[in-house]
Amino acid sequence: MKPMRFSWKNICLPISCINNTNQKTTTNLSKERLLMLSRQTSVRSKVYLSDFSNSTISLNDFSNSFLIDIHIFTYEELKTITQGFSKYNYLGEGGFGEVYKGFVDDSFKIGLKAQPVAVKALKQEGGQGHREWLAEVVILGQLKHPHLVNLIGYCCEDDHRLLVYEYMERGNLDEHLFQKFGGALPWLTRVKILIGAAKGLAFLHKEEKPVIYRDFKPSNILLSSDFSSKLSDFGLATDGSEGEDSNFTKSVMGTEGYAAPEYISAGQLTTMSDVFSFGVVLLEMLTARKAVEKYRSQRGRNLVEWARPMLKDPNKLERIIDPSLEGRYSVEGIRKAAALAYQCLSHNPKSRPTMTTVVKTLEPILDLKDIQNGPFVYIVPVAGATEVQDIKCKDDVKVVKEETVKEAKVLPQHRGGRKNRRKNKAKKSRSVYSDTTLYKSLGTSLYTPAK
Repeated sequence: MKPMRFSWKNICLPISCINNTNQKTTTNLSKERLLMLSRQTSVRSKVYLSDFSNSTISLNDFSNSFLIDIHIFTYEELKTITQGFSKYNYLGEGGFGEVYKGFVDDSFKIGLKAQPVAVKALKQEGGQGHREWLAEVVILGQLKHPHLVNLIGYCCEDDHRLLVYEYMERGNLDEHLFQKFGGALPWLTRVKILIGAAKGLAFLHKEEKPVIYRDFKPSNILLSSDFSSKLSDFGLATDGSEGEDSNFTKSVMGTEGYAAPEYISAGQLTTMSDVFSFGVVLLEMLTARKAVEKYRSQRGRNLVEWARPMLKDPNKLERIIDPSLEGRYSVEGIRKAAALAYQCLSHNPKSRPTMTTVVKTLEPILDLKDIQNGPFVYIVPVAGATEVQDIKCKDDVKVVKEETVKEAKVLPQHRGGRKNRRKNKAKKSRSVYSDTTLYKSLGTSLYTPAK
């Protein structure tokens, strides 16, 4: 598949703008067939992105034939609902363009439900263009699923290209996982988000002509108020094939750190490419580390290269788990998720599971309730104390006492001082246990058994 070149300025959606004159016609539907569909408004027929590549028909010519409940807005209407694209309604910016919050109701369009919306405006000077805008309209205009963001409408007017989506209250996963808006995500919330995203990918891959998402990453996973997840930003999505009929392209598109190795090295693009990307995000959920962190040493810069060898070793797995979870997770669940990530990140595409299998593997993890309580440390005070030393271990409780100045052993400063300090620090940090269990063991009056 050769890269397509296009120009969209001053053109209102003629599909010829994404033509490649050097590319052979591969459309499934002829121009006459598309025109026929446009007249048969009572019968819906699936249309693919490839159907547009060699046609001069505009989307508006037959949009009523295949788009599901999509509204066409004017630029002035979108300007009104966002209060002139006010900075107070500004939500963020991506490769496509700026995003603003707005509000719509049936005063704009008959039958339009009153609701907050997110309005995304294509940057004319941006890296993405008409093809990406068109992909979102064609894909989300036909595919509806609980785990795909809902496209409400679009605007195509002069140079303006805008998309109107449902508003997702909690933003995207990247903000919660790495910027930690509202604190660290609990383990079961992470599993719930992953299951929703996996179901979205599985739905795309099950299409008669599979849709390859090609840009699966945390910033493209949007979250509702109850942390239900939905896939967004379909600008790089493309029609795909299964098995031997792989798509080959010289133009590798996506985000560094998430693309499958066979896609990067040979341009081989299949649904298994999305499975690899899912494995990267699953690994990010386990570690709370980004796929690529350039500030780290060469060895730890790429998350997959650094962490994948440890995913199948129970003795090493604990080293890579997000420390902000503080042990509050299902050990069995972590191991199952790690084993799944290991499979998804296989260099051999045929060794990776399908997204349907991924969903079936993740769903039982949500039912595992062997999650430890939050950390609690109790220190027995001793007069004249300066530092602590472990003196007793019973069951899962560690009692520590403060050591007097005379009992303290002073290590020579010139013999591995920094190394020893690290060891001592790590030793102390692991002394965290349930307060209820500790009170029972110590017999403190703060704990009163239930009668």
